[in-house]
Amino acid sequence: MTERQPNTWNDPARADAYATIGMVGTYYLAYRDLPAIIKAHACGSRALDFGCGTGRSTRFLRDLGWSALGVDIAEAMVAEARRLDPNGTYLVVPPGDLSAVPPTGYDLILAVLPFDNIPSTTLKISLLTALRLLLSADGCLINVCSAEAMYHHEWLSFSCRDFPANRSAKDGDQVWAVMKDGADRRPIADTLWTEESHHQVYREAGLTLIETHRPLGRASEPFAWISETTVSPWLIEVLR
Repeated sequence: MTERQPNTWNDPARADAYATIGMVGTYYLAYRDLPAIIKAHACGSRALDFGCGTGRSTRFLRDLGWSALGVDIAEAMVAEARRLDPNGTYLVVPPGDLSAVPPTGYDLILAVLPFDNIPSTTLKISLLTALRLLLSADGCLINVCSAEAMYHHEWLSFSCRDFPANRSAKDGDQVWAVMKDGADRRPIADTLWTEESHHQVYREAGLTLIETHRPLGRASEPFAWISETTVSPWLIEVLR
């Protein structure tokens, strides 16, 4: 495995830039289908946004009618979430530790991209097990994560052309991208998580994969798609 870098996101400048990015460009595809997916698989009112960052997903859930708690390990990101959404509920948690999250039985847990930044299989299993235990009896977990193809192509919102080593990366290796939206163009370090490894991790965490969505861009949408119409950058996985 390649040398591990510090948490990319616990950086005030990065958080400030990220807070300006909405559900546009390639990110739009991570959210476009979620209302229908959530409606098909989740009912209730209590939601947990795991890896809330600057609160984009937490606010998204609230706009859908959910009472949502956002949690993240990056204090800089949560500070931006609270600034943007002073009436929201956000919690900073220690890395790998969800014991401070109120165990109220969540009807929906949404994780939009945090598992791209979790470096080890063991930690993924531990966190997913903890999230499973926070679900209500009929609750579901929706995990949105980068497909392997994310690190092999050019996208409307991301560039990987300067990182040819991405193509030879194996499960657990670091991969790199540059965000083209926002002011911070410093490379982002993610951890490659293969789809085969997803399945193994879910099984070991006691979760069942119900379905996987691979959103593609549409010609009718108001974006100058690059690879998005033929290759999906994201996986949206529904778990119980």
